[in-house]
Amino acid sequence: MRSECDLPFLTHFEQLTDPRLDRRKRHNLFDILFLAVSAVLFGANDCVAIADFGKAQVKWLRQYIALEGGPPSHDTISRVLAMLDPKEFERCFVQWTAAVETKSNAEIVAIDGKTVRRSFDKAAGLAAIHIVSAWGSANGLSLGHIKTDDKSNEITAIPKLLAMLDIQGKIVTMDAMGTQKKIARQIVQKKADYILSVKGNHPDLLADIQAFFERNLANRFIEANDEMLPHTYCQTVDADHGRIETRRCWATNVLDDIANTKAWKGMQSIVRIDAERKLKDKTSVETRYYITSLPPDAKKINSAIRTHWGIENKIHWVLDVTFREDESRVRKDSGPQIKSALNRIAINICNKDDTKKIAISRKRNIAAWDEDYRDVLINSYS
Repeated sequence: MRSECDLPFLTHFEQLTDPRLDRRKRHNLFDILFLAVSAVLFGANDCVAIADFGKAQVKWLRQYIALEGGPPSHDTISRVLAMLDPKEFERCFVQWTAAVETKSNAEIVAIDGKTVRRSFDKAAGLAAIHIVSAWGSANGLSLGHIKTDDKSNEITAIPKLLAMLDIQGKIVTMDAMGTQKKIARQIVQKKADYILSVKGNHPDLLADIQAFFERNLANRFIEANDEMLPHTYCQTVDADHGRIETRRCWATNVLDDIANTKAWKGMQSIVRIDAERKLKDKTSVETRYYITSLPPDAKKINSAIRTHWGIENKIHWVLDVTFREDESRVRKDSGPQIKSALNRIAINICNKDDTKKIAISRKRNIAAWDEDYRDVLINSYS
């Protein structure tokens, strides 16, 4: 059996407070946490499955942990996870991710929210929890996450999440909910850049940007004196499964016609993207507008905005489809948050492993069947 200090992953969680009374501790908190992370990594999607894994894999588990009280029951696992302080757990998660992340100044940090749909509890009058996540494009890792406060929304959660993250030198992207002056200021103060979507929650800003681009696209950015208005442009075309998507992006730092730009800390450019999708005989066009602290480099900005949606494909979709998070019936206390965090830990470990270039779902299956690969993933914790 290895000692706790030999498992660097869990050293980042040493500060977790054990919420149980000493006289009721039959199982070590470290053992329960290691079991839970391992079982979720190897295919368990609920506490019953975690307990079943513990019973079936006692011999393998004791290579790493003592399990002096034997494998815990699903009731014990569920109760302990629900009692953990989610804020402490989130801080530990961020510390671990920062330790394993390969630093890259070219990284996009996409921030977006997701509701765990079946985490509501009608009997207790509790709505489904909503979690705001940060995803790093360079490493494909979930960098951190935080639950929105009850009766609140992402606007109050995003600054708390940003405060935990090291975003220096990176580009933070967000949908319209995060387009707030205080959030833009916080990002710039942390020596990062932002690209923020502009929608109806800022009607005056949206109207100014929309009018600017419509007017200048109509005259091909040629001013009354026949000089070209400074701007950049790029176009990309992608084809996949019969669908053709053409994206046209314009960016400019000519902000004279945009009111109150100084209120947006660091704002340098405004952006328009037209996304045209063709599928058989149907064509749709969606126009989106953005503000950014970056110089008006249309190619770079367009690429960053496309990368933003990786959080949907690499985190949210995987949580729903591979980990069945939206089907989870975990509801009590902090249980839904901790279970979601365990899922994200498993995603990060799978993404960090480069020995197999396969989907996370296949990695989990192989690890469940193959002890050698199971050990590879366990030892990639650090």
